[in-house]
Amino acid sequence: MRIEHIDIGEISLPLAHPFKTALRTVEHVNDIVVRVRGENGLEGYGEAPATAVITGETKGSIACAVRDFIAPAITGMDLMDLDAVMDKLQRSMVHNTSAKAAVDMALLDLWGKTLNAPLWRLLGGAKREFETDITISVNGVDEMVRDSLEAVDRGFSILKVKVGKDPAADVERLAAIRQAVGPSVALRVDANQGWTPREAVRIISAMEDAAVGAELVEQPVPATDFDGMKYVTSRVNTPILADESVFSPADAARVITEHAADYINIKLMKTGGIWPALRLGAMAESFGVQCMIGCMLESQISVAAAAHLAAARGVITMADLDGPSLCACEPFPGGPEFRGPVIAMTESPGIGVRVPADCWA
Repeated sequence: MRIEHIDIGEISLPLAHPFKTALRTVEHVNDIVVRVRGENGLEGYGEAPATAVITGETKGSIACAVRDFIAPAITGMDLMDLDAVMDKLQRSMVHNTSAKAAVDMALLDLWGKTLNAPLWRLLGGAKREFETDITISVNGVDEMVRDSLEAVDRGFSILKVKVGKDPAADVERLAAIRQAVGPSVALRVDANQGWTPREAVRIISAMEDAAVGAELVEQPVPATDFDGMKYVTSRVNTPILADESVFSPADAARVITEHAADYINIKLMKTGGIWPALRLGAMAESFGVQCMIGCMLESQISVAAAAHLAAARGVITMADLDGPSLCACEPFPGGPEFRGPVIAMTESPGIGVRVPADCWA
């Protein structure tokens, strides 16, 4: 079944509240969408956010990469020779991982539809449903407490709390949230590279002394500072999750073998799609290291793709797939069901999300 054509479109969705981290503030999901059409008349869909502060990509660069490099490389290939197609996709250009991820998920969506089976079953079928956390943006203490209580009222029992913008106030924020939500709510702390290694040790140690009870701390130091992350991991009791430091299986191998972190956060926009993420997860599993599945600011299209990967593989034991829950509008129809904190897989072929026609105008 030949790949016949690849189109590029755009989506824009407002967020319910501004998304604030140590790196940026965002008010809308403004993403590139990709449609791959097969000679059988079926279509697969993918999506890529422009997250320049992490992947280095913009909307323009993503569109250019897909249109001028990736599409010419794989159009006309036989999708049923999936290994060859995915190898050609990844070799079509260096870097540009988000652009590759959008095409990768569109190809796998089309592949699943062609085989009339849901992608999560084709890739392993480890679990039918799982729980995601929801992000609490970094703001003043009172606002973060209000947002945390609102999330708990919506049924979320795992909060991912953004910090790192004002290190002096981070422990106060977390202690106030813990006091407000009580001991039964899990807190994951994400510094988004916002601390130096010494700051991280001091702040995490103070969190431990204050009985914040954090489940983990994500990416406490800059992405390229492997030695700094190792310094932190060796000096605190709270588990450390590597995110921006890990794009590839090679990055993960270095983090794991040097024990620079305890867990790995897999994001399709970093790995270049589901196909490379499978290799990264398999490598982590061989070392007995658990993984989280995460997302950038993405709509249901690519978050659904990540959900299929999470449901397929047992090594993924934690989920941060709250993109659709952060949007102010209803998600696109089809695909996994986002029931507040629970993501339930369906039997829809491929990834299953249906993308509106006006995205391709």
